[in-house]
Parts: sequence; C-alpha cells; structure tokens
Amino acid sequence: MGYEFDKGTEEKISAMAAKGTKVLVTGGCGYLGSILTEMLVQRGFDVTVVDNLSYSQSTLFNLFHSKKMRFIYGDVTSEKFMQELLSKNDFDFILPLAAIVGFPVSEQKPEITWLINHSAILTLLKYRKNAKIIFPTTNSGYGITSGSQECTEDSPLNPISTYGKSKVAAETAILKDGNSICFRLATLFGMSPRMRTDLLVNDFVHKAFAEKTIVLFERKFKRNYLHVRDASRAFLWAMLNWDSMKGRVYNVGHPDYNISKEELCNLIKKQSPSLNLFFAEISSDPDKRNYIVSNERLLKTGFTFKYPLEDGIRELLCGYNAFRDYRFKNY
Repeated sequence: MGYEFDKGTEEKISAMAAKGTKVLVTGGCGYLGSILTEMLVQRGFDVTVVDNLSYSQSTLFNLFHSKKMRFIYGDVTSEKFMQELLSKNDFDFILPLAAIVGFPVSEQKPEITWLINHSAILTLLKYRKNAKIIFPTTNSGYGITSGSQECTEDSPLNPISTYGKSKVAAETAILKDGNSICFRLATLFGMSPRMRTDLLVNDFVHKAFAEKTIVLFERKFKRNYLHVRDASRAFLWAMLNWDSMKGRVYNVGHPDYNISKEELCNLIKKQSPSLNLFFAEISSDPDKRNYIVSNERLLKTGFTFKYPLEDGIRELLCGYNAFRDYRFKNY
C-alpha cells in the first residue's frame, strides 16, 4: 500500500478501519470511485460498492482478493433496490459518487441526469439510518463570474448546466438533512482505471499527445484543478476528521492552480513541445465556466495536497502511451 498521508495519519485511518467501519460507495467503478475504493480497501475498510456498470467497467477486479470489498450490481435510481440495501445494512459512511457527470452528457440526457444526480439522492436520504454522508458536488455551481474574485463556500451559486443545477439541488437537500459533508470538487485530472478523456486537463493532454494540436476558445477563462487522487484523499481525510468538519461545505481544489485555459495549455506545452496551440477568437466554448476558487476552508482543517498539476500532466503523457483504442478504426 502506498502512503497517501504521513505515517501518523495513515495509522489513524487504519485504526478507524480496524474497528469494522462499513462504507457504501455508489458509483464505485467510476473515474473517481475506482481510485477511492482502492484506497479504502487498502486501508482495511469494509467496503460495499454499488454500480450499474453503464460503461462496461472492469476496474475493481484486483481488489476482490482482499475480502474487504463486496460488489453489488444495482441501480441507485431504483427506490426498491435502495430501500432494501439500506435496510439490511448498517453503513457508517455513504459516499454517493453515482452520477451523470459533466456538461455535455448532462445536456444530452437531462431527464436521466436529474434522476440520478438528484432524485436518487432524495431516495438515499429517505432510507438511510444513521450513516454519515460525504457527497461530491461541483464547484461548477459558481457558474460564470468575472474570473478575478475568489469564490468561497459562501459565494452565491449560479450553475449554468444541467449537471451543475442537479448537483446543487442535491447538495442543498443533503445539507438540510444533516449528518453530512459536501465537497465542491474542482475539475479533476489524472489517470484512473476507469479513464475519462473528456475532462479538460485529460482532454488537452490527450490532444497534445495524439494530435499535437489544440484549438482554444475563451482562453482567459479560469478554473480550479484537482488530481483524482487528491480528491480521493479528501474523502479519507473527512472520514478521519468527521467531528470537526461535519455540517459544512468545502471547496476542494489545488490552491496553486486557479489558472486560465491558456495557462494550462502552456504548462502542457512545456512537457509536450511539439504541441501547436491556436486561439479561436470568433467562436465560443459552450461550457462557459469562469471562476477562481478559495480552498482556504479545507486547508484550515490541516489537509494538504499531494499531486501538482505538472506531475499530473507528466503522468497523463506517460499513461497515454499505454492508451490504445482502435474499436472504431480499421487498423
């Protein structure tokens, strides 16, 4: 097991797991879930994963030997299924990761997005017993801002996508129900067993690797970024520090990377010099998020970030060497 925290913190997390702490992870085979589930299992937690394998994932096969993971094939939108699951099990923590994630797919499937991202959360709240919930929402809820003033957890929310709106509605319901923590995650990046190339950093690095070209719209628009492993570490941190963190919302993004899309591309070009970067001034990016985010509240809990963006770019460039998908090609 690789250390994600200092030795003392790792010992406290493992001691917590040794008490028989039971964790339910919905969407545990997804991009974030695959990493987080492995971290939980490695530290000895009793983990139940629920996933409908909608992307034909096979991401957790290496964990079944541990005897610490149980997989249940199921759909969180089925009220009967969730009622039975929650009534028959006494989970200490529920990590609801199952979701339709991202701007494009949520606009293509708005009804399903609301069903999974919001209605399924209401069902979970209806039938949970005393389980603590750590819920990943999104800092895209801040929407379009000037890009110059930091958004704190108290800033007004103005989601512009179906994804953002459904996640904000779910966050509101969870906080009202209590016994919860909500994470407004920055734009994730990094390699995962359930890889996603549609995330902004992952997409740009893939274009640099495979096409050597990026055409950039709204190059000055800013976002905050977060390695998928740092996102997973934040869940472990919240579990360990529950009493001091509960009942609040936390922005979770690397404090060093509130940067524009142009600055991101320049970081990529440093490691991929053959990248050709073109700026498009007359068109626009349909995903118009533009904001910088304060992560001070999380930092004050003692959480530290481990994975810089530059390391993530290097990781992706290395990983894409092993990424070959010829399903839709004749060679």
